[in-house]
Amino acid sequence: MNTRHTAILPRVAALLLLFAAIVLTFFSLVQYSRQRATYPAQMRIGGVPVGGLTPQEAADRLVQVYSTPVELRYGEAVIQMSPSVAGFELDMETMLAAANMERLGASFWGGFWDYLWQRPRQPIDIPLRATFSESRLRQYLETEIASRYDVPPIPASAIPASATFEPGQAGQELDIERAIVLIGDALRSPTNRVVNLSYRRTPAPPPGEQNLAILLQQIIDESGFDGVVGLYLLNLQTGAEIHFVRDDGRDIPVPPDVAFTASSTIKIPIMISVFRYYRSQLDERVEAQLVNMLKLSENPPADALMAALDETRGPLVVTENMRALGLENTFLAGYFYDGAPLLKLYRTPANQRSDVNTSPDIYNQTTPAEMGSLLADLYTCAHANGGTLLAAFPGEITPEGCQQMIDLLARDKIGVLIEAGVPEGTRVAHKHGWISGPNGVVQNISDAGIVYTPGGDYVLSIYTYHPREAIWNQVSSLIARLSQAVYNYYNLPTE
Repeated sequence: MNTRHTAILPRVAALLLLFAAIVLTFFSLVQYSRQRATYPAQMRIGGVPVGGLTPQEAADRLVQVYSTPVELRYGEAVIQMSPSVAGFELDMETMLAAANMERLGASFWGGFWDYLWQRPRQPIDIPLRATFSESRLRQYLETEIASRYDVPPIPASAIPASATFEPGQAGQELDIERAIVLIGDALRSPTNRVVNLSYRRTPAPPPGEQNLAILLQQIIDESGFDGVVGLYLLNLQTGAEIHFVRDDGRDIPVPPDVAFTASSTIKIPIMISVFRYYRSQLDERVEAQLVNMLKLSENPPADALMAALDETRGPLVVTENMRALGLENTFLAGYFYDGAPLLKLYRTPANQRSDVNTSPDIYNQTTPAEMGSLLADLYTCAHANGGTLLAAFPGEITPEGCQQMIDLLARDKIGVLIEAGVPEGTRVAHKHGWISGPNGVVQNISDAGIVYTPGGDYVLSIYTYHPREAIWNQVSSLIARLSQAVYNYYNLPTE
């Protein structure tokens, strides 16, 4: 046996193994070097997998993913929005720099060693760097989405020949600020690029004061009443007014307003004068007189209260207080008792009109607008701690006193006129009145009050006059229907 030959074999085998190891290592080194030229398998840039891609290939994939349109769903509409509309731009340079730092920043030989032993690398997430223009997106939403796909509300509408309204229909309005947030999230997402746009329900608006005014005039004309009707309505929340005078189907221009006999509604100015005189501090006797004057509409308590102000000039004191409030057409010129002397003859802008005549009583007069304004002052005094009453009579009229006066007016419960037009239980602080002419026939019927409702509070002042006779059933029904129409306007039916 050749021992020398036998000894060479292990050496050859060792050399072969060493050569194989060198070749394998070289091959692995080449493979690792090639792999190192691309991004690691577990890497994501902006949520997009880029493992095995070169920087240029990764950039192309990012552009492809983030240029995909965002799908906007708004109601039944589906809109494809290009990211460029919102000025969306990828900060590719910053993201690739961060990715290259992860790719090349680790030790070459340490990474090669991990590669040889097939040690898994931790996932690497490079956050998205991108910007978009909120102003451009907002403009797009306003001009391309909201203007096309919003549903405008339909206002309620008056039902002809009635005091009721058809309900309106709510609209749909894109919530643009919320949409910007949702679309911004979708623009930054590589996968979730569908947005369900949210919207707000826009309530159906009221028909508008002008439409209500037309309805009220139609109710008057259709009632068959051929006398004079003066109406004043004030929205106590917005200050919106409706003010007109109708004479047998004919419009009477205002201002100046038209003078009417105030009858018992003049007791509202008397009440205010009493509270001023007593500085809103009433004893039981005075309060009882006020209740009898307002709730029972008795005249002797009214005379007694005015006499307490000034035994001779009591009615004129009331008038002077109204003048201090800027009410130039509202006055009392004498006491209520039969045969009371006329203390002063008042000429006012309202009673000097020649185009309309309501034969107003020379003893007491007012206008629908002035009585409504006086009630509004009471409301503002009691509920807002301000207004003309407090300014004109500081320290004499108080908010507490104004609330007490409103409570006294709310005790006038007769179930007809304004009260008949509102649901049972509605708070109505008012004073009604009517008076007979020289022939003993009622010619004037009026009612003025503050109405409290869920849909808003308002002042309603209605005065009527007929030269021959104001038939009670016809006129009281007319005032009730006018009151009902106003209440329904403020409390519109829902869909």
